[in-house]
Amino acid sequence: MISSVLPTYNRAPIAFASGAGSWLTTTGGERYLDLGAGIAVNALGHAHPRLVSVLSDQAARLWHVSNLYQIPEQQRLADLLVAETFADTVFFTNSGTEAAELAIKMVRKYWHEKGQPDRNLILTFEGAFHGRSTGAIAAAGSEKMVKGFGPLMPGFQSLPWGDHDALRAALTDQVAAVLIEPVQGEGGIRTVPDQCLKGLRDLCDTTGALLVFDEVQCGMGRTGRLFAHEWAGITPDIMMVAKGIGGGFPLGAVLATENAASGMVAGSHGSTYGGNPLGCAVGAAVMETVADPAFLAEVNRKAGLFRQGLESLVARHPDVFEAVRGQGLMLGLKCRAANTDVVNAAYAQHLLTVPAADNVLRLLPALNIPDEDIAEALTRLDAAAAGLTP
Repeated sequence: MISSVLPTYNRAPIAFASGAGSWLTTTGGERYLDLGAGIAVNALGHAHPRLVSVLSDQAARLWHVSNLYQIPEQQRLADLLVAETFADTVFFTNSGTEAAELAIKMVRKYWHEKGQPDRNLILTFEGAFHGRSTGAIAAAGSEKMVKGFGPLMPGFQSLPWGDHDALRAALTDQVAAVLIEPVQGEGGIRTVPDQCLKGLRDLCDTTGALLVFDEVQCGMGRTGRLFAHEWAGITPDIMMVAKGIGGGFPLGAVLATENAASGMVAGSHGSTYGGNPLGCAVGAAVMETVADPAFLAEVNRKAGLFRQGLESLVARHPDVFEAVRGQGLMLGLKCRAANTDVVNAAYAQHLLTVPAADNVLRLLPALNIPDEDIAEALTRLDAAAAGLTP
């Protein structure tokens, strides 16, 4: 008999009742150290005092009014994002998947309004993950994502990861946009080198194609900059954001230049819940915290400490681990053992990690994880690996 919750997840037999900082407590009272942060969502950890206060204060005043009216909290968060990024304008969503849908629509509408409706091809990359809506799975194109869900939305071409010749051949002046994650999360913590992002920006400028970054997982301070593309010194035309922006509250956004957003006029898109006062009040508190240069400097310091420990772990357990990947606190351990075995071994040490493609173990702790919790995480990973060593 089917469960009352649709069985689309292979869930671990663990249920949590509460959390504080980088720690979660199960319904049975056991404590787990969280290196997953809800898959890069809980950017400031669990039950962060400021976020709890902001959410409680806003909940006592106003939850929802709809986008038929002005929403001061939404305007405030939009102003913060515009001030801190390349963007001229922002649309708020509830998730990264919704952000992907709008980004696709924005690209198509841009070229339609330019009088080139047939210029609708969007180039994407093998290993990508942009969400699970019909448009997002068509963009990713992997068999795992699309099997059984056809017919797929047309207008996407997936290119091999890291194949510069294939990219140059495909990126003609008839391509509408290029959609890419500066750091692939689900794809195995694969970082696009800075020079490649710069070259991609140049190619898009030459052909007129829009450049769309998916920073749903790698954005909001995760790599040590507010957004990952900043390391390359270039900017996109459109960017998808979610996960960490709400610190645990469902929130997403599409950021765009005035030019890229020029086709999106009144009536061209909408959202009942997107940009509600609750979400935006929390998002503004997250933004004010994470965008602080001192906070980002701490993320980079902690990342160096964590990475150094992980490199030592790889050296001590060469039969279990192969290499460390990633940037900032978006790190991955390329495994020799099955990554699912490592996940389970970590569970036994009361440690939460996240598997990814290419046999990678994702480590996505809260950005404000204390040094002592990093040390404890390394101790528990060491114990997990020791249990798997032949």
